[in-house]
Amino acid sequence: MTIRAGSLDRRTLLRGAIATAAMGSFAVACGSPSSKDNGDGGGGPKGTKGAKNPFGVAANSKVDAAIFNGGYGTDYVDYVNQVLGKQIKGAKVVVKPVVDIAPELQPRFVGGNPPDLIDNSGEDQIGFLGILDQLEELDDVLEANNYEGKKIADTVYPGVKDPGTFKDKFVALNYVMTVYGVWYSKTLFEANGWTPPKTWNEALDLGAKAKKKGKYLFVHGKEAATYYRTLLIDSAIKEGGDEVRLALENLEKGCWSHPAIQGVIKVMETMVKEKMFVPGGSGTQFQKAQAIWSNDEKALLYPSGGWIENEMKKATKADFQMTGFPSMTLTDKPKMPYESLRAAAGEPFIVPKQGKNPAGGKEVLRAMLSKDAAANFSKTKLAPTIVKGTVPADGYGSSALVSQTKMLEAAGTNIFTYNFVEAYGMNTDQLVPWNSFLSGDLDAKGLTSALQKISDKVREDDSVDKIKVS
Repeated sequence: MTIRAGSLDRRTLLRGAIATAAMGSFAVACGSPSSKDNGDGGGGPKGTKGAKNPFGVAANSKVDAAIFNGGYGTDYVDYVNQVLGKQIKGAKVVVKPVVDIAPELQPRFVGGNPPDLIDNSGEDQIGFLGILDQLEELDDVLEANNYEGKKIADTVYPGVKDPGTFKDKFVALNYVMTVYGVWYSKTLFEANGWTPPKTWNEALDLGAKAKKKGKYLFVHGKEAATYYRTLLIDSAIKEGGDEVRLALENLEKGCWSHPAIQGVIKVMETMVKEKMFVPGGSGTQFQKAQAIWSNDEKALLYPSGGWIENEMKKATKADFQMTGFPSMTLTDKPKMPYESLRAAAGEPFIVPKQGKNPAGGKEVLRAMLSKDAAANFSKTKLAPTIVKGTVPADGYGSSALVSQTKMLEAAGTNIFTYNFVEAYGMNTDQLVPWNSFLSGDLDAKGLTSALQKISDKVREDDSVDKIKVS
């Protein structure tokens, strides 16, 4: 298969900091249980299709939803019940929060009784290629009208199908517009006269200033050490352009040895040697590590997606004024402008064919794409959805949400993407060398070798279906 990724208009990106699954073995384990499909989109009770009920959901039916309980929580899906019943009498979504998606849901796929709707996100995300044939295609969701009577495809950002399309099948609706960058306390920076670094050398200088104040430049947690992989790749793509992105996406030999990648890794290595990372990160739970930054202010910077403010809202110092900026470039003359940004739809929702009520699963997605539900998400989670026009100029009082909007505006068409980590389920394997590297137990050469071996293993495994990116 060939897919194209990398433009603003297509917004082809999966949330890439924390996602994993062993696709090959999972696909074999899941198999293909006997279908309950009755020729009308799956099994379960049926209602009469109409303008208000495009999928034919039965009245008073329940929708079993397994929702990843991560940075955004799960209550935004519970909120759907406030609008769902207005369209389908008595219909209700029953939300089960799940942290370990693959381990918990694999038995249900194997048994032929998966949930009707799954937020396939988190560290233990299910590899999409491994269950592709067991998922409903979701084109009809975007073709349906929303609860305000407008065609959904006309109310969302362009290209929202792309990050959830595999082998030409649109099977995952990515709900949240995620902006990736580096985050800091505007209050702390203004108090010390610091400015966000635009290059890695400027970041080194800032790290030296931090040390003089008894602080560190960065912090990491064991489950999120690969956030620094994301920062590395984002910076390297900005520095070296599409050749870096395509080499990684296509698992090319020596892809991790590209000069742009090596340049950033070597600066990171210097930062580790200069003790600019809070010590003990590889033994610290990631949210506790993040609190060292957001609440204790012992670290100045933290790389993450836009979910970080909501995830840490109970552990953020008062008047922190969390603000984001684009990833640093290696030099002051990168191939892409400094303002270039990784940003796209994340939080992929899937509807298994074998669920008892797949029509209900699609209806919950339609409800989530209503203006009411989308605005509620942005207001309560401080992040934009794929639904346009639901975030006011003041960002509901969120400095992080305002900065995301400003970053998107400044980036213009210079927005890029990649999804090889999610597509091939690499994150778990990559966590090991990244934790070692950030702790100072592995040097730049060792990190490069380890990452290349992981890519090579997937490339040379004939049992894994490859995605050609151009």
